[in-house]
Amino acid sequence: MNGLLPLALPSPSQGVWYLGPFPLRAYAFAILLGIVAATLITQRRWKDRGGDPEAVLDVAYWAVPFGIVGGRIYHVISSPDAYFGPGGDPWKALAIWEGGLGIWGAVAFGAVGAWIGCRRHGLRLAPFADALAPGLLVAQGIGRLGNWFNQELFGAPTTLPWGLRIDDAHLPSGYDPGTLFHPTFLYEMLWNFAAAALLIYLDRRLRLGHGRVFWLYVVLYTVGRLWIELLRIDPAETVLGLRLNVWTSILVGAGALVAFVVVGRRHPGRDATLLLTPPTTQDDEADTPDRTR
Repeated sequence: MNGLLPLALPSPSQGVWYLGPFPLRAYAFAILLGIVAATLITQRRWKDRGGDPEAVLDVAYWAVPFGIVGGRIYHVISSPDAYFGPGGDPWKALAIWEGGLGIWGAVAFGAVGAWIGCRRHGLRLAPFADALAPGLLVAQGIGRLGNWFNQELFGAPTTLPWGLRIDDAHLPSGYDPGTLFHPTFLYEMLWNFAAAALLIYLDRRLRLGHGRVFWLYVVLYTVGRLWIELLRIDPAETVLGLRLNVWTSILVGAGALVAFVVVGRRHPGRDATLLLTPPTTQDDEADTPDRTR
């Protein structure tokens, strides 16, 4: 192993900087950068579908806060020991700035926020979700950089030359200093970027619509998350010997695959309109009987 150490992936020396009394956290910057990237990508894709790119910001005002709250709730539920276990601190469940967002809670609650935003601005959720899906993957990939700076959520020990070095302060108990670990943050980041590119390609080639890009996003993400989750060694709730996130990936991925096939059979091609109520044309007005006479 010593001969491989020079090729190992180092961990950042720090993840927090101070501007006077105010902490600047790399984790927060990674999340914010991901949100900006997702917004820009979605604006471009929404415009290509015939929508107003400014509407993406209107929906994001609802989706982003909902997603952050949902992500934190899922994280606390899936990893409760640090907050409610022996020696845990329940108040730390609110300390979102220290890291810890569960993607499934973020997607579920974010979808509720997006639905509210779309309803308020007269937009259909399915085509909006299709425009969002690749950007969401890019945001998730960028967000994983926060785990790198926090030196958390890495995988099992490895002798591969890209093994991740972890400082002694973050080393799990039972492992010797100098042990290298699978950089699962990097695996997921690269997987997400590749999946985003594949989504864009398939969407252009097959002209997917009616939510099928979003369902395909869920399928691709869960496939990657499944094998990456099996590498991780951080504490997590288990069900029948498997981590909760493994079961979630299996069930959610299978459901998304079914939805992708069923929707494709019922609604092939792109959406006819992006609006909940299509605008009335002059011809439509002329054909409408005057009921006021």
